[in-house]
Amino acid sequence: MTMCLIFFSYNIHPEYRLIVAANRDEFYTRPAKALDFWEDEPEILAGRDLTGMGTWMGITRSNRFAAVTNFRDPRSQKPDAPSRGLLISRFLSTNVSPEQYLEDLQASAHEYNGFNLLTGDASSLFYYSNKSSGIRQINPGFYGLSNHLLDTPWHKVEKGKAALKSLFAEKEIDVEAVFGILGDRQYPADDLLPDTGVGLIWERILSPVFVSSESYGTRSSSVLLLHRTGEISFTERTFTGFASVRDYLTDENLHPAQTVFRKAYPKMPLNPASGCLQPCFSFGNSPSDSLSLPGSLLK
Repeated sequence: MTMCLIFFSYNIHPEYRLIVAANRDEFYTRPAKALDFWEDEPEILAGRDLTGMGTWMGITRSNRFAAVTNFRDPRSQKPDAPSRGLLISRFLSTNVSPEQYLEDLQASAHEYNGFNLLTGDASSLFYYSNKSSGIRQINPGFYGLSNHLLDTPWHKVEKGKAALKSLFAEKEIDVEAVFGILGDRQYPADDLLPDTGVGLIWERILSPVFVSSESYGTRSSSVLLLHRTGEISFTERTFTGFASVRDYLTDENLHPAQTVFRKAYPKMPLNPASGCLQPCFSFGNSPSDSLSLPGSLLK
């Protein structure tokens, strides 16, 4: 299970070292857990694929970050390949540097189906794909990544980057506005579609920023803000089943087959007594459905 569309701003915002907006697309029947700290790896904050037991994007209390997308190439699919989500969880559970982790991975990268992998820590960010050559250090800038190589100019990548660039430049990031852009279901013209080998019907289905069909679509949208102080804001909106555009944009009159789940770890000031963050969990179909938990979970 992987992300399928990631937009990120790295080291150019005056307040946030890293800003990420991402959509995860998957078959609706594949089980997953929403964003939370893992019981078996309490340093990791991420959703979890309950089939492969990896994740699509995550961060640790020490600001180690990773995200993965698949590289769409059905002609080279390996049915018995290991889960690409394990590439994330293995990195997040180690203390190996991001670059060293990717260097070590290259020897076994051919065993996986095609992937794009981002790994980072408090001082660096790197990109590697087993469909390309070499490890790339990410320089300050604004990037888009879907199911081809980094910054491949697919229509939805270019459209999303254009829409998010001004939002990511604001002093305070409007998370709801970012979710609105991640919810764009507009289909481009056929002559703007890539040819990845899945056929025209599936190219059309997969072409919007937010994907929806009867069996496959965007399962979650995420916004991650990593402040230069190390404080973290990680908000995930999770979907199950098919819903209309209006359902997603308003969270009202939900389609019977869809529920919306939110869990947020907002940026909050450090508690002088503990030196830790006091996160608030919010969930349900409206911001008023909330539960505040005491104690320090981020540090």
